[in-house]
Amino acid sequence: MPAQAGVDTHARPQRFREARTARPGAVMFAHRLAVLADRPALEELAGAAIDQLQRDYLQPDQIAASRAIMGVDTQLIQDGTYFVVHHEGRLAGCGGWSRRATLYGGDEIAGRNDSMLDPAVDAARIRAMYTHPRFARRGVGRVVLSLCEAAAAAAGFQRLELMATMAGQPLYTSYGFAPVERVDHASGGAIVPLVRMVKPVTRRGASSDGP
Repeated sequence: MPAQAGVDTHARPQRFREARTARPGAVMFAHRLAVLADRPALEELAGAAIDQLQRDYLQPDQIAASRAIMGVDTQLIQDGTYFVVHHEGRLAGCGGWSRRATLYGGDEIAGRNDSMLDPAVDAARIRAMYTHPRFARRGVGRVVLSLCEAAAAAAGFQRLELMATMAGQPLYTSYGFAPVERVDHASGGAIVPLVRMVKPVTRRGASSDGP
């Protein structure tokens, strides 16, 4: 499948859509597609999430190593498949999906593969999900997952696949992902445990931005 053409990665969208988490009484969030101008703020958010939300799961040297293999992937922004989530003007989280083969990692991770996936046989990737620590456990991750799943379903994908951190695995499990492989990534200077997870696409009838 060819890449989406004509995505304006510089002009900021003029409107927001609202998305509510599934939990009763949850915070109302607004979302939109990311643009390249968001990248500095997204990198700052990702850094805060990596440093603070993994403390219950990893040692300090593993958290430091995580920075070498995690981060925002600019290709997702350029493809128009990366969402930002806001609450009352504050950046709450981000994350996206991809029709490309790369499974995880930021712009500089080794082994990237930008070849296009076939929705008939391949699983869409869920990529680069981060929640600002001030919004942790308030439903941001579920908002992003719902947006990504709906967009991937609209593109014809039948399955989703992601690489989970130890901190992210409980969210993904609760959303319906199942573990299929344990991976120890050691290129960042310490071994960082990861888990490859998959789930079938559920068509929930929710609307979403994106191709």
